[in-house]
Amino acid sequence: MSKRFARQAVWITGGSSGIGKALALEFAKQGADVAVSGRRQDRLDEVAAQIEALGVKALAVPCEVSDTAQIEAAVERVVECFGKIDVCVANAGFGVAGTIEKLTEEEWRRQLDVNVIGLVMTVKHALPELRKTKGRIALVGSVSAMLCVPTMGAYSASKFAVRAIGQTLSLELHGSGVSCTTIHPGFVESEIAQVDNRGVFKAERKDDRPAQLMWPADRAARVMAEAIAKRKREYTFTMHGKVGAWLGRHVPGAVHFATTRFAKGMIPEDRKR
Repeated sequence: MSKRFARQAVWITGGSSGIGKALALEFAKQGADVAVSGRRQDRLDEVAAQIEALGVKALAVPCEVSDTAQIEAAVERVVECFGKIDVCVANAGFGVAGTIEKLTEEEWRRQLDVNVIGLVMTVKHALPELRKTKGRIALVGSVSAMLCVPTMGAYSASKFAVRAIGQTLSLELHGSGVSCTTIHPGFVESEIAQVDNRGVFKAERKDDRPAQLMWPADRAARVMAEAIAKRKREYTFTMHGKVGAWLGRHVPGAVHFATTRFAKGMIPEDRKR
């Protein structure tokens, strides 16, 4: 295993499960000290213990990214513990589902507060430390930033915004030594489908995403860490994700035709609200 992040300090939001947890363990395997943030202290403590078992330092930092004061406090704790930040991964996020016609103002605000404002504030408050280390920013977007489907308009809007933020940061930070990598995953094993529109995890919720297209989280973490190490500006994976992103960007008319003709009846009842 390459130790290309040896002696580096990594901070990951949304690090208690799914992609965030897998990425935390991947960075640890590659020699980094890792701080994980999230809302569930017990989950964070479990991840921190797994990180330490790999022979590096770990820190569990509770943080609700919709609260800027908590983000500022988390940055301070990471720097206090590790002395620096070399990599900041803005991964925290969730998906609001429902038709545009029926989504409430509260649901829209919650979606954008977490996926967009929370992501921006995470970067804003980590940037002074990243400038010192000429470090790396990673924004976790989605193929949904390029390919829209019915009932996921709020989520797609948030990820379109993440893509725009990443592209802008890459321009604004050019020459500073700090890079920004915006990552667009396809289907990856996670708990996102089990989180409701209020951001509450419900283990009994069914994941309707196609199981045959799902990547394991550890596999996703490996390719994400490589993209961050190489300071790529944008990186899209899986293969189906790349195909979907290409179609959404280059032939949106064909996507509209196929979706409106062949996707009827495929929308789960709980998303038609």
